[in-house]
Amino acid sequence: MRRVALIYNPASGQHSSRRASSIENVKTVLREAGIEADSLETHAPGSGKALAVAAVRQGHDAVLACGGDGTVHEVLQGLVGTDVALGVVPLGTANALAQNLGLGRNPVKAVQALLNAKPQQVPVGRIFFQEANGLEGWRYFTVAAGIGADALLMSSMDPELKRRYGYLLYILEAAKIWATNPFPLFDVRFSGNGNGVARVEQVSQLLAVRIRSFGGALGVLAPGATLHKNNLSLVAFKTRSRIAYMRFLLATMVGRQTFSRTIELIDADNVDCQPINGSKSKVFVEADGEVLGNLPARMELAREKLTLLVPPGAQP
Repeated sequence: MRRVALIYNPASGQHSSRRASSIENVKTVLREAGIEADSLETHAPGSGKALAVAAVRQGHDAVLACGGDGTVHEVLQGLVGTDVALGVVPLGTANALAQNLGLGRNPVKAVQALLNAKPQQVPVGRIFFQEANGLEGWRYFTVAAGIGADALLMSSMDPELKRRYGYLLYILEAAKIWATNPFPLFDVRFSGNGNGVARVEQVSQLLAVRIRSFGGALGVLAPGATLHKNNLSLVAFKTRSRIAYMRFLLATMVGRQTFSRTIELIDADNVDCQPINGSKSKVFVEADGEVLGNLPARMELAREKLTLLVPPGAQP
């Protein structure tokens, strides 16, 4: 790397003074390594993609997304299908991709590890969904995409409270949703699951997982999922039982979750999700922690790939 762009969200994770200090420290590490670094600040939802596209056009060798998974999500929209590599510098509340890559939570140590990273081409997911205006939108994703209760959780998070309380707010909001959400069912059609036969199930929550480990309390959610996997690892909750949800979450936190006909781990090439006829429940859709819209939705692996900076020893 000779020239990189640092794209950061001024509202992500840390307080503004700490965030500014972290960005300057990251630039110092790069400068001492002989790398020219341009820092670019996002200013509105979606601007991370535009900045990444501009960085590609301006000839940067890599783009470092400085923030949480939401910042990474925005930036990768402008990098998929290009030769410009994405590097992750953890500065957010949730840093699942950084944790999966073994980059930890210290931004300076993370960028030091990225100096020795090798670019790897990895598949990314693509999710289609219904936008607020009723039109179809789509996004790439690289951590996970979810339909149901987890997307409802993301939609309930107040950005200012999230910055102030971090994971505590996740826990409080998750408890509220667990106690009050009716977990409405929707139809899912799984295709390309190895036997050539499509199947349809009714589920209340569907998660497409692309990383090996989320780090922290959640850890390994979908055993067998990796960034290099060429199909989708899907956790399907075919139940509305609050007890089943709670048991699975607690078991996952201690690494002892099991799958069954009620909560199933399914490999598929693509899935199509539709509201049940007559249902009036609004089911939200999210990707990489960003609320996108609602049903109907479908997921697949994109033909285009992402060039990702992977530190030595990481098994993404």
